[in-house]
Amino acid sequence: MPCRLSTLVRRAAAAALAALLFAVPAIIASGPALARGAPDSFADLAARLLPSVVNISTSQTLKTAGGDQGTPDMPQFPPGSPFEEFFHDFLERNLPKGDHQDVTPRKATSLGSGFIIDPSGYIVTNNHVIADADEITVILHDNTNLKAKVIGRDTKTDIALLKVKADKPLVAVSWGDSDVARVGDWVLAIGNPFGLGGSVTAGILSARQRDINSGPYDDFLQTDAPINRGNSGGPMFNMDGQVIGINTAIYSPSGGSIGIGFAIPSALAKEVVSELQDEADHTVHRGWLGVRIQAVTDEIAESLGLNKTQGALVASVNDKGPAQVAGIQPGDVILDFDGKDVSDMRRLPRLVAETPVNKTVPVTLWRKRAETTVKVKVGRLEESDQQLASAKEAPKKNSQPREQPG
Repeated sequence: MPCRLSTLVRRAAAAALAALLFAVPAIIASGPALARGAPDSFADLAARLLPSVVNISTSQTLKTAGGDQGTPDMPQFPPGSPFEEFFHDFLERNLPKGDHQDVTPRKATSLGSGFIIDPSGYIVTNNHVIADADEITVILHDNTNLKAKVIGRDTKTDIALLKVKADKPLVAVSWGDSDVARVGDWVLAIGNPFGLGGSVTAGILSARQRDINSGPYDDFLQTDAPINRGNSGGPMFNMDGQVIGINTAIYSPSGGSIGIGFAIPSALAKEVVSELQDEADHTVHRGWLGVRIQAVTDEIAESLGLNKTQGALVASVNDKGPAQVAGIQPGDVILDFDGKDVSDMRRLPRLVAETPVNKTVPVTLWRKRAETTVKVKVGRLEESDQQLASAKEAPKKNSQPREQPG
């Protein structure tokens, strides 16, 4: 009997050990699949970041009909609105001759957001927040009002750099790397929606590389963190408190947040701001290739012998431009630029723009059903030049209403 009991004990111990040995690897293997849980609270992070986010108030002098002659001001409508034309015609018909030509100055104000990137007073915002402003006032978190001047602006990416003079160093935030941010990561947005300064909202990164047809270098981050009018120019933070985006636009039928907001990624914004901050000329210098391109469709890819739909089809080249000098021809498909894959047409303009002027780079082409490589010395895109790579696509169908919430 003792022998039998000993045998049973040994067998039980062996079974337990085997179960433990097989269970441990299973537990270890399941570790990486566990998703990072939502933070218990954003309070500590928000408290640290709020002093670096500012409200921006601008004023602009408008001229409206009437005033001195006692005639009514014409209501203000969005440019191109049918009501604008209706009221203009009404005043033409009903006011005494000459009265509708008299104008009276009137102040118009708008609100936006921004964030401090340097303790000396440099502030980043959207260009559309301060465009055409006669006066710009920055309101700090402690309600201190400071007059701001525009250091530089870049209309193509809708970024502007301001400067204020403060009695003490300001609390600045640092840039993060938007390229390592993943869809599903938590993000925090802070701004001045509808004039309600210091508002904090949270959400996740919903998508990357969104093209909303707002400019040639569209590469927006999408978020469901509530963003509304007045949030424009405000920062999007990761959970380390670093700026990974500048909140810029929303999709909305009503003008309010429906959970689809867009931010300029920090990978792009950081470089633009750095050039605007450069005391040499406060101007963004972009590379220029001198081509007009269009998308490679499935039909085009098949006709050219491409294995898959990729690259940017060259429709034409600028006379004596960098592309023509290098031997790039209409009908070529650009597959790779400076060692970076051109996955689709939209990627090429950004790659060229980010390339230093006068740098010679390899460009891989698809020509006559074979790959060939040429060397291109990148030129400089001037304001008077054509778009460095203009799309010839038709407008997207069923596009959603777009709002810039500044």
